[in-house]
This record gives sequence, structure tokens and C-alpha cells, in this order.
Amino acid sequence: MNPYTLLPFIVLIAAMFLMTRSAKKKQQQAAQMRNELQPGSGVRTIGGMYATVKEINEDTVLLDAGPGVDLLFAKNAIGAVLSDDEYNRIVHGIEHDLKSDADIVPDDASSLTETDETDGSAAAAAASDDKIDLGKKGADEGAADASEAAEARTENQPKKTDGDSDVK
Repeated sequence: MNPYTLLPFIVLIAAMFLMTRSAKKKQQQAAQMRNELQPGSGVRTIGGMYATVKEINEDTVLLDAGPGVDLLFAKNAIGAVLSDDEYNRIVHGIEHDLKSDADIVPDDASSLTETDETDGSAAAAAASDDKIDLGKKGADEGAADASEAAEARTENQPKKTDGDSDVK
């Protein structure tokens, strides 16, 4: 039997092995996370509910979802254990400011174009940028020629309507 005929089967078996291996790894990590639950930690269920762990049993977890609201969930229903900062940010809206001394990025770009120079050299440099000659025709001649060329192009082209195209 030719070894090349067995090659697709070998590749298929190897791919299946790699996929099941990664799935088992994810299941083991999830089981480890659920086994390390502690009372008082913030969690997110697989349904998207955020709560605090109140009590842990063998297969169930008692969650505190709010004042006077205790819910009993299966351990498998815990999707993620959240850090204290993340839980407070999501549930209570409390922002923990790690970089309070750092500069805040503005919402608009206007502050990025401002300069700190007060001697006027920046204004002089901006004014000199307007008069740069790149070896083309004069500014008045170039503008007149460009506008005439644009008018000639628009007159020669047929008007298109919806659905018309140049393809024939």
C-alpha cells in the first residue's frame, strides 16, 4: 500500500488529537478555577449575572446578588472569577485609578496640534510652509489650469444615474 494514500488520514487524526487536547486543557482550567472559589469573591455566571460568593458546597454555590437576594447555582454555572477591582468597576461603577498622576488622553485632537512655544517661531514656520514652491507653475496659473481641467472632465463625462455603469 502506498504511504501517500494514508497521509490524509494521519493528518485528520493529528488534527482531532490537537483539538481534543486544547479542549481538555480549557476544561481543566475551568474546573481548577471553580475549585478555588472562596466566599467573598466576585463572580460572573455563564448567564452573565454578577454576584458575590456567599457559601460554597460540594456541587453548588450560594451567591449574593443584592441586598436580601441569595441565589443557589451549580458550580458549573460559574463562568469567571473576577478580581476585586474588576468586580467593583462593573457592579458598583467604582473606578480604581491606577494611574492618577498620568496624563489623560483628550477626547479630541485639538490639544495635540497646540504648541507650547510662545516666541512665535512656530507661527513663522507655519507661514513659511504656505509659500513653498515645488517647482510647478505659479499659484495663480496652477489654480486656473486645474479648475479648467476639472470643468472639461465633467463636461465630457456622461451623467450617470442609479444602476448605470461603464461595464459593457
